[in-house]
Amino acid sequence: MFEAILLTVITAATPLLIAALGELVVERSGVLNLGVEGMMIMGAVVGFAAANLTGSGTLGALAAVLAGVCMASLFGFLVLYLATNQVATGLSLTILGLGLSGMIGEAFIGVPGLKLPRLDIPLLSDIPFIGPVFFQQDALVYVAFALVALVSYVLFRTRMGLILRAVGDNHGSAHALGYSVLRVRFLAVLFGGGCAGLAGGYMSLAYTPQWVENMTAGRGWIALALVVFSSWLPLRVVGGAYLFGAVTVLTFHAQAQGIGIPSQFLSSLPYLATILVLVVISANRRLTLVNTPACLGKPFVPDR
Repeated sequence: MFEAILLTVITAATPLLIAALGELVVERSGVLNLGVEGMMIMGAVVGFAAANLTGSGTLGALAAVLAGVCMASLFGFLVLYLATNQVATGLSLTILGLGLSGMIGEAFIGVPGLKLPRLDIPLLSDIPFIGPVFFQQDALVYVAFALVALVSYVLFRTRMGLILRAVGDNHGSAHALGYSVLRVRFLAVLFGGGCAGLAGGYMSLAYTPQWVENMTAGRGWIALALVVFSSWLPLRVVGGAYLFGAVTVLTFHAQAQGIGIPSQFLSSLPYLATILVLVVISANRRLTLVNTPACLGKPFVPDR
């Protein structure tokens, strides 16, 4: 029983982890992207459609990444090169993604999905309890953990990460030193969009291998909250993603056990937990300011 719950927690946490890591990189560069939900839902529908048409889950995942990157390129062009309001543009992108995905996915409603296969690592996967939980997951679970290591290393151990953080903390000084603020931020936005698209693709290819309109169900907003929850640190994102994944899974199990609590209330628990965490963090000013990029949400227009 515990093994089954842990397996479903991992599955539920993976899309949150991938999307939050991408958004963390975007915000570290000083850009606030509220379009994560729209990018995720586009990744979900395009990934499902590509996998269904080609018969390949790998191509479906790559198509999901591409869909997220395309949405992110539109967002990046608008907020960076046309200096539009980041909040309004992100919200508009989410609305666009929800509507466009519904139109694209209309032909795929009720179509059987193509589930990503689970990897079977010889010897390790045969270990009782540990094997099924850690060594019999689909490839994107391991990709998520690889992304944690990659983002942590690049942000804090490389010159590229130093430049990215410098742009997010003081874009004027970074520009004065000769760095292209807009290019750095645009690449960060593309990376975040690719991660959001992959997270959406995971929803339709592994979590629930089917297409259902609005199937991301607000997970993009939870991913945004996770970035704040983690104080913009990649390793803390892992804990936050699994915490929220566990809340989601436990609500499902509570409903299955027939606990006398309205199902609507149980379904709202992950989002109530998100609000509670944000309220607690906001109440602590010191915690709010820790690692917060100083130029987050502030547009940059080069003075030549």
